[in-house]
Amino acid sequence: MFKRVLLKVSGEVFGGQKGGLDYNAIGEVARQIAEAYELDVNLGVVVGGGNIIRGAEADSFGVLRTTADYMGMPATVINSLALQSVLEEKFHLQTRIQSAIAVSSVAENFIRRRAVRHLEKGRVVIFAGGTGNPYFSTDTAAVLRAIEINADMMLKATKVDGVYDKDPKKHKDAVKYDEVSYDEVLKKRLKVMDSTAITLCMENHLPIMVLDIFNQSNIKNAILGKKVGTLIRAGK
Repeated sequence: MFKRVLLKVSGEVFGGQKGGLDYNAIGEVARQIAEAYELDVNLGVVVGGGNIIRGAEADSFGVLRTTADYMGMPATVINSLALQSVLEEKFHLQTRIQSAIAVSSVAENFIRRRAVRHLEKGRVVIFAGGTGNPYFSTDTAAVLRAIEINADMMLKATKVDGVYDKDPKKHKDAVKYDEVSYDEVLKKRLKVMDSTAITLCMENHLPIMVLDIFNQSNIKNAILGKKVGTLIRAGK
C-alpha cells in the first residue's frame, strides 16, 4: 500500500527490558525491518537514543540541557551502528547510515539527495544524530527526514500498542484510539510526540501509525494497510 516509509524506533525499544543495548530487542527490530523489506518498499529508519541517555534527565542532575542533548546525538549513532550490523550480517540487507553530526569514520553526512538515491537503489537508510541541534527530539528529526525523503507514511514503533487517552500502565480504564486527528492530539495533549513533530506532520499531511514493535509482523501489516495500532491523520 505504501512505497516509501520512515520507521521511527524509540531508544527505549532498543533497551528492551534491561536498558542499555538489548540485542534480542535489536534483533527483533531488524527481523521486522527485513520482513517489511520483502514488500519492495523503500525504508528509512530513525533511531532514538533514550536507552543510553535522555537529555531532560541529565539536565536534572546538573548537566546543561544543551550539552545533554548533544550527548544524546552520538547515542543514536551507537544504536544505528548496532542495527546496521544486525541487518547486514544476519539478514543480508544493504544499508547506509547518514548522520546529522559528523562521524565520518562510521557514517555519511546527511545529504537529502544522496539518501533518496540510496532508497531508490533498495538500501535501508538509517538516519542518526537527530536534527543535529539541541532542543529537538528524535521524533521531530524523524518527521523531518520523512518529509525530506517524501515518505508516504511514518511508523512510530514503541512498546505500546497505540495511542491512549491516558497512560495505560497507570490507568486500567485507559481507552485506545484506533484513529485520531492531529488536532485532537494537540488539544488533548496526548503523549505521542512533542507538539513540534505533530505540527510538522499536520502541515505536511504526513500520516503517522503508532504501533507496538514487539507485536509480530506489525510493521509489515502497517505497510500493507492493515489495521494495527493507532492512525494519526487529518480529521474528516
